Amino acid sequence: MSEAGAIAVSDDTLLGGRVRLRQPVDGYRVAVDPVLLAAAVDAKPGQRVLDAGCGTGAALLCLAARVPSIDVTGLEIQTELARLAEENVALNGLNSRARIVTGDLGALPDLICAYPFDIVLTNPPYVAAGTPPPDPSVAVAHRETNLPLAGWIARCLALLKPNGRFVMIHRADRTTEILAALAPKCGDVRIRPIHGKSGQPATRVIIDAGLGRKSPDTVLSAFILHRADGAFTDEADAVLRHGGRLPGQA
Repeated sequence: MSEAGAIAVSDDTLLGGRVRLRQPVDGYRVAVDPVLLAAAVDAKPGQRVLDAGCGTGAALLCLAARVPSIDVTGLEIQTELARLAEENVALNGLNSRARIVTGDLGALPDLICAYPFDIVLTNPPYVAAGTPPPDPSVAVAHRETNLPLAGWIARCLALLKPNGRFVMIHRADRTTEILAALAPKCGDVRIRPIHGKSGQPATRVIIDAGLGRKSPDTVLSAFILHRADGAFTDEADAVLRHGGRLPGQA
């Protein structure tokens, strides 16, 4: 553990050590969601990718580790997390193809608006506005504040090139709300339920939508994280520890 600016941080790794990550000891800490999000993205070398609400950069770092020569931008409203994301970009040797912008998705910086992206990925706040948790960093990371979910999605779509892809991980119980927000502008929507264990309800969903597409929606096979004994399934291990793509992801 070390001190970085005003907060204590830990030095951790993702993808079995392929990605180095400095993150706060207290408050918002990375779980499996951003790693799963990165594994769902079908990025090609040379494409421009935005991670909207990137936190300390976990998803964009995992994606950059898997796909060479993509150009990645992270947008983060919290100054301390954005600073750690910048450090993480440098720690992983990505300064030539990754950058972090401190700013609000609801009031976009000119640097973000200037050039549209091939892909926008996002792991947004999961909880609708209400009584916030006591830790401010957790409140901003997990609870919608000045931008509700439909607005968050609309801002992300506005940053895409025609036929670009929007990829989001969110709570499974908000799937209907997400699909309604996407319906006016997107098609070819691929819905991937994420289950903690087989037989349990999905807790997360990954949604991959094509801007301006007209193809019908597809429900992909469920992704199971844990076996009955609590260990990762082989599929989850391949993604979370070895940096693989989600199986069957187009």
